[in-house]
Amino acid sequence: MAKVTLLSHTPHPEQNIAAAAKLCYSSSSIDQVMEGLTEENTASFVQMLADIGHQSPIEHITFTFGIEGVSRALLAQITRHRIASFSVQSQRYVPEAAFTFVVPPHIEKIPTAKQEFLDAMQQAQQHYNHLADLLEEQHIKTLCAEGKPLETARKMAKKMAIEDARFVLPNACDTKMIVTMNARSLLHFFELRCCRRAQWEIREVAVQMLTLAKQAAPHVFSKAGPGCVCGPCPEGKMSCGHMQEVREFFQNLEAQP
Repeated sequence: MAKVTLLSHTPHPEQNIAAAAKLCYSSSSIDQVMEGLTEENTASFVQMLADIGHQSPIEHITFTFGIEGVSRALLAQITRHRIASFSVQSQRYVPEAAFTFVVPPHIEKIPTAKQEFLDAMQQAQQHYNHLADLLEEQHIKTLCAEGKPLETARKMAKKMAIEDARFVLPNACDTKMIVTMNARSLLHFFELRCCRRAQWEIREVAVQMLTLAKQAAPHVFSKAGPGCVCGPCPEGKMSCGHMQEVREFFQNLEAQP
């Protein structure tokens, strides 16, 4: 199961946003721009920015999440969000001698489908291990023939072997990453990935990320969620047809377990 942790975020995020927005419309110096930004009027100011959709000031705050228990299939989707920074566990350098994997919920519910899936994972592991052994053995011979000491050859060969053996690993293979986005990028991410039409795994991750971000900066993310939260469904004829239910869920998200 996916697990998201908020590792860090810009200190006093909403005050930073309010200060940035205030500077645009006042003659305050940099030394003065934070003056008078009480908790109450900061909240009011940031909520006003959210209501009118003025998003450029929120680019000044960032959130860093740790994401684990997700598949390589999710990795292919989340990295399409280009205004973000990603650090992902490498299959080139980290051996997958006993890889863990994500089982899709619909497969989990059907015993015969689940067994088929588990068999496929076991076969992939066996092929990975066998390939890694064959490649490592050959690389050691080659490196030793080139004059490398045996211990050096073994270390180099292991890395070279798993670099190619990983090509048989499935999309279900478990991975982990650290992701940093600014608040404006997060709002766009939530608009797309919290939608019911998003793939189930990235939707689960997006909802966890939104829950954590909303706790840290409630007024910034007060209207966050899929596109239908603040307007008509952008999916048109492909809408899930449950807009009211979706709106209620995201409006009450901070109260969810």
